[in-house]
Amino acid sequence: MREVRPVSGPVAAPPLAPDGNGAADRRAWLLREGWTGLVLVALIVGFSIWSPDFLSKLNWLNTSSTATEVLLLALGETFVIIAGGIDLSVGAVLGLSGMAGGRVMAGLMSGGTGTALTVAAGFATALAVGLAFGLLNGVLIARCHIPAFVVTLGTLGIATGLGNLIYNGQEISAIPAWVGAFGNKNLLGWIPVPVLIAAVLCVVTGLALAKTRYGAYTYAIGDSREAAIRAGLPWQRHLVKIYAVSGLLAGIDGVLVMSRLGAASPTSGVTDNLNAIAAVVIGGASLFGGRGKMLGSIIGTLIISVLLTGLIIVNVPPYWQEVAVGVVLITAVYIDQYTGRLRR
Repeated sequence: MREVRPVSGPVAAPPLAPDGNGAADRRAWLLREGWTGLVLVALIVGFSIWSPDFLSKLNWLNTSSTATEVLLLALGETFVIIAGGIDLSVGAVLGLSGMAGGRVMAGLMSGGTGTALTVAAGFATALAVGLAFGLLNGVLIARCHIPAFVVTLGTLGIATGLGNLIYNGQEISAIPAWVGAFGNKNLLGWIPVPVLIAAVLCVVTGLALAKTRYGAYTYAIGDSREAAIRAGLPWQRHLVKIYAVSGLLAGIDGVLVMSRLGAASPTSGVTDNLNAIAAVVIGGASLFGGRGKMLGSIIGTLIISVLLTGLIIVNVPPYWQEVAVGVVLITAVYIDQYTGRLRR
């Protein structure tokens, strides 16, 4: 990309987020959010009528686990897409992070047991791997000016290959038993620990996007990168931070998935990257950047999770799950474009 030097004289204010200013923007956003919210309610009601088991405790625990796995990736993907980028590598980084953490724990265990230090080292390794891949993506995109699609497609392949090389393509089950107990512990019988962690991260990332300079810069870069450069925003450094956050959240997700499964698997997250991107787009974010809300990404994730688990409960063949997600995704993009025309 051609570099544009900041203009001399007073520095212009960063562009405002299109979603956060103006009655027309608010009406269009409410229409998008209202549509996705109605779809979510309709799915819950429809599956509940179709099968009484849908509202059971067991299904809630399964649905929430599925949602958590996609949601953490969608949180990071929200920042990336609003900034006008894409991250195809998050699912593979999830799997690699879990494998790296599991391999460290398996290597430090003695006599089949592991100490708190063993678990801490494994978790820290998983987070470090996720962060490292996020930084690599950010540097190659922002500093080397390689398109985000190409970079993250390449790191997707790298992370997938490394994840299989760590243990010859096999899962690592020799990890401390209480790691699995942590991932499957339910508070009050209904709230899995990973769901609680995901809820905290939703609040933190939502506030960061809506209330901080970090969020304002993200919107500004996605809305018009050249305008952000002319305004003197540190766009390259900020893009690196955005992809670093996306990678770190993938690493956290790798830890939670490993804890829930009680083992590290190289195939974990193999399709989660596409579901995470679909959730963000269904939630109203624009693939062209500059528009999106964390709440919309959360609703989009819930739609996908309810749809996937609901179809399983009513005995729909698994191949139809991908068809259903694709139909919802295309419909969401069409409605997004239609509301955009209404706003203009």
